Amino acid sequence: MQKLLSGNEAFARGMYESGVKLVVGYPGTPSTEILENVAKYYKESVYCEWAPNEKVALETAIGTAMTGARAAVTMKHVGLNVAADPLMSLAYTGTPGGLVIIVADDPGMHSSQNEQDTRHFARFAKIPILEPSDSSQACQMLKKAFLISEEYGTPVIVRTVTRVSHSRSLVKLSEPVIPEREIAFQKNPQQFVLIPAWARQLRVKLEERLQKIQSDSETRWEIHQVEYRSKKLGIITEGIAYEYVREIFPGASVLKLGCPFPLPENLIRNFASEVEKILVVEELEDFTQQQIRALGIPCEGKMFVPKIGELTSDVLRQTRIKMHEAGWSCAEDAEDDEHPAPQLHLKGCKAENGDIPSRPPVLCAGCPHRGAFWALKKLNCDVTGDIGCYSLGASPPLTCMDTTICMGASIPMAHGMQKSGQKRKVVAVIGDSTFFHSGITGLMHMAWNHGSATVMVLDNRITAMTGHQDNPGSGQTLMGVPSDAISIFDLGKACGIKNIARFNPLNQKEAQDVLKTAVDSEEAWLVISEAPCVLAQKRRHGNVRKIDPEKCKKCRACLKLGCPALEATAGIPSVNSIVCNGCGLCNQECKFGAISEIEGTISY
Repeated sequence: MQKLLSGNEAFARGMYESGVKLVVGYPGTPSTEILENVAKYYKESVYCEWAPNEKVALETAIGTAMTGARAAVTMKHVGLNVAADPLMSLAYTGTPGGLVIIVADDPGMHSSQNEQDTRHFARFAKIPILEPSDSSQACQMLKKAFLISEEYGTPVIVRTVTRVSHSRSLVKLSEPVIPEREIAFQKNPQQFVLIPAWARQLRVKLEERLQKIQSDSETRWEIHQVEYRSKKLGIITEGIAYEYVREIFPGASVLKLGCPFPLPENLIRNFASEVEKILVVEELEDFTQQQIRALGIPCEGKMFVPKIGELTSDVLRQTRIKMHEAGWSCAEDAEDDEHPAPQLHLKGCKAENGDIPSRPPVLCAGCPHRGAFWALKKLNCDVTGDIGCYSLGASPPLTCMDTTICMGASIPMAHGMQKSGQKRKVVAVIGDSTFFHSGITGLMHMAWNHGSATVMVLDNRITAMTGHQDNPGSGQTLMGVPSDAISIFDLGKACGIKNIARFNPLNQKEAQDVLKTAVDSEEAWLVISEAPCVLAQKRRHGNVRKIDPEKCKKCRACLKLGCPALEATAGIPSVNSIVCNGCGLCNQECKFGAISEIEGTISY
């Protein structure tokens, strides 16, 4: 039986068919739907949970795999930075049960603060990395990854990218295969206790294991793919780039790498001997190109293929033009009676931008974060921000966030700014999920070292940016089991913060009074903006608003809120009654009483 699945759905299916016992992760686009699909479709046979951060997620999976059961972890590329500490040691110890780490890179930064190439982490940790090019391979490679992990006693990374995760293709479904083994931890301190004396021995074994993996990946795994066509041009590629190569270079010979590290050196040498020139097409860094050149094999890649941004068919069309201008044959004129190459003319190869207007991201109508930022904007502060949908507070017209670096950085950065001796007050802004992820230690650090910055936690009781996943403050687990909601107020006390206050950001007077008290103080403050995400609660905050044209003075003060429910080109602004979620910020801002409620419009 075959089914049309997205890459993320296929990864979830591959886990189910592998008999995985536990899947744990932290939500991050484009990886989020993997764990959600496991929990949605297979939770009767697979235990799933969200973790506060990626380090905790990996360490939890290590514990499961130490008992001999299979475990998997999901995260996006920047999450692997957080999980790097256990990853590096895990490469030494390995686990009896298979352990697979699915990492989703985001070329083009569709929903990320940077571009990162996870293949570098595989080489850094000296563990194999597999890379599928479509949903079918996503399912099959995941199953292969568990077998490799258990045979060689190593964690395995499976790299996906945005287009693989979110595009769809047919997947052949199979019944799950449950590994037959006793689930119980077997004591072996010399393998699992990384004191220096034992770790030095494991370091040697790590190198021996890597050589064995490299040899077997060429001869046993059946994971690479060679397609001979024209001998004029050979393309070495991997992942989603393979799909674009087949479209734009249909006459070229292709070596598709299923495992870019460790590199199948003999396979590459054999392929290189059969073609005149080699082009390496890979997304992001010149990771594979450098390794091939280190083998003494001439090749080009980033001279024609950009290393910044996402690869697309249009990008590779531009690559063909550059190659043509440099005198490279694209193999389309090659004579091959067995595999005649279709023609692809260079005319019209420029990317078509179209006339579709751009739609910049914006905080939702009724988002409580807008109220928190609006109150903060009235104070003369420097604002260190964090990762979440509230990062949009940096954009006009709110323009109320000065820095965003990484998860949890806002609080230590605010503390560092305050300790510099500058006169302006500093406020750190962080969401509830990010606070649980990596903000608590920063708050503890600030309290311990007598900081005096203000920390504002935007608590909407959900991980909103990635699609409303539960977090430790939500009151339930991923499996839908009720749980105690962690109190940010109590955590602040436990960290040593003496001044803590709550406010409703949709009540502007209350919000402004609390924030002004905190910012004017010479001591550290934790202020908690408490209001639910309007999309997560699935109902309006209040009644829809309307503007009375008789009372409106056309001052446009309401438009400065940047609410998408408020519309105006010229003349009197209006409220889009379909979009409005009744937060009431606009009528609080109107000095002329021109904005009022339409009774009976609260519910959707």
